Amino acid sequence: MDEVLDEVVPTEDLKKYEKVYHEQLSSGNITQKAQFEYAWCLVRSKYSGDIRKGLILLEELFHTDKEESKRDYLYYLAIGNARIKEYNKALQYVRGFLQIEPGNHQVHDLEVVIKRRMEKEGLVGVALTGGIVLGIAGVVGLALALAKKK
Repeated sequence: MDEVLDEVVPTEDLKKYEKVYHEQLSSGNITQKAQFEYAWCLVRSKYSGDIRKGLILLEELFHTDKEESKRDYLYYLAIGNARIKEYNKALQYVRGFLQIEPGNHQVHDLEVVIKRRMEKEGLVGVALTGGIVLGIAGVVGLALALAKKK
């Protein structure tokens, strides 16, 4: 399940769906299918700006489309937010999905992966903070030792 958060859209797919979306945008008649396909590609981009753009398009669809499509939007909103390390928001979308479909194993697995990444990021953050504090303490200690010698 980790691969779903690491998958990167092929450039040719992104360009294909982007072209369709922009053609429809310029004609003033964007179908929900075109918007979803473009957003689906964007949330799988390697660029956070693309992912955020995809999230905006998915949120628009979520608020305007039929009930039966909302589960797909929630799923990809969770993935996109997790990819930009907005884990709490991603978990909110997962929980929203599970309210609609509580027995969905794929979404339960996604929830586990998101929580695991949250823990990993948290531990990395703690390690970095601890390392910085130790580094500063070492520099201060060295400065005090040098000051006493003078």
